[in-house]
Amino acid sequence: MSYTNEELDLIWEKTNRRCHICRKTIARVNYGTVGRRGSWEVDHSNPRAKGGTDRFSNLLPACVSCNRSKRDGDNRSVRAAHGYRRRPLSAKEAEEARTKNVLAGAAAGSLAGGAFMGPPGAVGGALLGLAVGYLVEVEK
Repeated sequence: MSYTNEELDLIWEKTNRRCHICRKTIARVNYGTVGRRGSWEVDHSNPRAKGGTDRFSNLLPACVSCNRSKRDGDNRSVRAAHGYRRRPLSAKEAEEARTKNVLAGAAAGSLAGGAFMGPPGAVGGALLGLAVGYLVEVEK
């Protein structure tokens, strides 16, 4: 199937410019090339051989070697072989997840600090929780 440049841009950005299987960085300009650094192809999350469609929600970027070795396998097992459970988050999704972590960390720190040391502890706990929330890994 052929894709427009706009469609390829959207697919490429779905995973923050990384292969959805191994997380290797892929280069937009190397779409469809073989043997070039960062080359990639469009992978069908649910393979067409197993009833998958060409709908945007079923399309993900994959480096050439991962896409071709996946064949009609499922994402869960091929990602697990690389130590991952899900696709990489897009840049927007990662920022949203980090924001949620920061807010949750600040709230938890404030409650814990306030319970043990009153209002000054709540402020210190919130700042500590904020820092911890920011450092929590948002992907795996």
